[in-house]
Amino acid sequence: MKILLRNTIRHVMIGALSIASCLAAQAQKVSPVSKHGQLKVQDGVMVNAKNEAPQLRGISLSWSVWGGRKYYNPEVVNWLADDFKISLLRVSMAVEPDSGYLKDPVGQEKMVTKVIDAGIKKGLYVLIDWHDHHADKNLEQSKAFFSKMAKRYAGVPNVIYEVWNEPEKESWSTIKNYAVEVIRAIRKHDPKNIIVVGSPFWDQHVDVAAKDPILDQQNIVYSFHFYASDPNHQAGLMARADEAIRLKLPLFVTEWGVGEANGDGVFDEEKNAKWMQWMEQHKLSWANWNITDKKETTAILIPGANAKGKWTTAELTPAGQYIRAELRKRNAP
Repeated sequence: MKILLRNTIRHVMIGALSIASCLAAQAQKVSPVSKHGQLKVQDGVMVNAKNEAPQLRGISLSWSVWGGRKYYNPEVVNWLADDFKISLLRVSMAVEPDSGYLKDPVGQEKMVTKVIDAGIKKGLYVLIDWHDHHADKNLEQSKAFFSKMAKRYAGVPNVIYEVWNEPEKESWSTIKNYAVEVIRAIRKHDPKNIIVVGSPFWDQHVDVAAKDPILDQQNIVYSFHFYASDPNHQAGLMARADEAIRLKLPLFVTEWGVGEANGDGVFDEEKNAKWMQWMEQHKLSWANWNITDKKETTAILIPGANAKGKWTTAELTPAGQYIRAELRKRNAP
């Protein structure tokens, strides 16, 4: 009888372990896109296939030129997905700088599609960012690029189009007119995927856009940017975003940094915690700036960090260690 009881207990324990192993394996296979599905806008909020705010959290690659260029490879994307636990990758294609899209459209398109495809393969949401401060001057090139991207990725729920990184001091009417043109180019091929529209003053004056939004298109959201430690990016800026939310403008924090607006400056953890709490409160999706190895406050990596990912803690800056910890905690299954 004792032998029979011991065998029964052993079989139960083995069965429980097998079930636990299966569940763990399944958890590892649940990607952000398999979890949330096709995104859309509903009643002023970006929601998933279950009509719930997905709150995507991730990281922005740096400009696809200069020091950030070497990190545009699938190995980095895989490491960010597996180690940092990102659900969102922002691909910041440089437009105006030397060797950017205007000078080298073929090379830039090849570079960004390689990492976009890697992100899709990992089940991430991928922001295709036209990283330009003067996009209204490059309208035809932007329309041509996004037409290609929409043809390539139509029907792929991972893809989100960000049509103008950061308008500087252009008026909302200029930004809006530009966006409408690019949206039409995208919608000829991709009728459903989310499109992110910029807002005035480096994506800060979202309250202005909220008073005159784009009304004749579906699944449009608006970018909001801040740098958490900047003295000018505190209560007043948060109030602008709160007003936009009150007016039911769907916001997406496509870029924010732990430091100040120039990418450097102070890293104030108390101010960062306040902004983080604000994003969590409103269930806003976000991408932190940025994967580069500069000596700069908002850089995730120290100079010389491995170009293929697999970074040790020693290769991460204070910003990198902080963002990695936040992502692993907040994106945990």
